[in-house]
Amino acid sequence: MSLIRLARKPVNALDIELLTALIDMVDRELNRKCRALVITGEGPCFCAGIDTKLAAGYDGFQQRAMVTALNQFLYQLYTAAVPTVAAINGHSLAGGLVIPLACDQRVAATGDYSLGLTEVRAGVPYPAIALHIVQAELDPATARTLCLTGRTLSPQGALDNRIVDELCDPEGLVQRAVELADGLAELPAYGRVKEQLRGRAGQLMRTVLDQNTDPMLDGWLN
Repeated sequence: MSLIRLARKPVNALDIELLTALIDMVDRELNRKCRALVITGEGPCFCAGIDTKLAAGYDGFQQRAMVTALNQFLYQLYTAAVPTVAAINGHSLAGGLVIPLACDQRVAATGDYSLGLTEVRAGVPYPAIALHIVQAELDPATARTLCLTGRTLSPQGALDNRIVDELCDPEGLVQRAVELADGLAELPAYGRVKEQLRGRAGQLMRTVLDQNTDPMLDGWLN
């Protein structure tokens, strides 16, 4: 089992460098035949999404690189043959909530923090693979409400709306996520059944990456 911690102070916001490091790390762990992946955050946030202040200054080449890297990382998580579990330790907003949605199971710590798809408030349209995942993993009414209002939820609200699968005391969060991941990894047909469940969506995502068809590659933040 491999544990990945998002650690980019102060709120673990995503930039090209962090996403590139995450892609390399997941590739390395999958290539060495890890049994499962657990991803969590460091500090009071799981992930606050895209670093919008930094991204606003990106030129066209950098914006394309950012969109491509985010799509690639989400694709890795969503289609990995091994179990993937998100241990949501704090604020999980915009792209920082799409990451847990790309995982097979989501465990959230109890506490006073927010989860939401706040792209509409931040002025950040969805890259294609992020949107595929939102539509695949949330029921239509929940996706519509969260995407079009930017509304945020408490951990209990996220559980009630089936955005997360269970709540856990913060002290035992990572341990619980590891237990879940280890248990799923024991299932002999896990990878094959996951491919059956997500294979069609994965093929669509792979086409986006291979053919560079994401509309956000040109004019993402313009």
